[in-house]
Amino acid sequence: MSGRDAGQGLLLLSLALGFAMTVMPLPGVIEPMRPYWVALIIIYWNLEAGRMRHLGQAFVIGLLLDLFTGALLGQHALGLVILVFLLERFRARIRFFPPWQQAAAILALLANDRIIHSWVIALQGTGWPSWTWWLAPLLTVIVWPFLFLLLDLLRRHQRLGRS
Repeated sequence: MSGRDAGQGLLLLSLALGFAMTVMPLPGVIEPMRPYWVALIIIYWNLEAGRMRHLGQAFVIGLLLDLFTGALLGQHALGLVILVFLLERFRARIRFFPPWQQAAAILALLANDRIIHSWVIALQGTGWPSWTWWLAPLLTVIVWPFLFLLLDLLRRHQRLGRS
């Protein structure tokens, strides 16, 4: 089994946990501030392992996320496709940024995602989300270093266990 195939299980497990964290019930007050777990996991696997780089993968994951969350079909798919496109465009730069610049770039990507979602919500005519909805990218960026370190540790442990 190649190293690329062996890491597939960790990738799928992390995505499954991301989906679980996305649909896990939270108190109504903090629900709009939920970190965007699936996007963070896609960002990690794209930047660090060179996976999750295809727009088709992002589209399918986005459609599944729409189904899991009950969002308008295609809303998350559109956001994730644009996110992966921008990641691919600037991947070589973002990978080698110092941690604080990497976090700023991720914040910009997640804020862009929120703008796309707000545009879709405006087209639906369902009203604007509360101001706390805009805090989610900030909280997601705060979670980023911890998720990065955890996934990196798991990947390293998996590689050492195979050797």
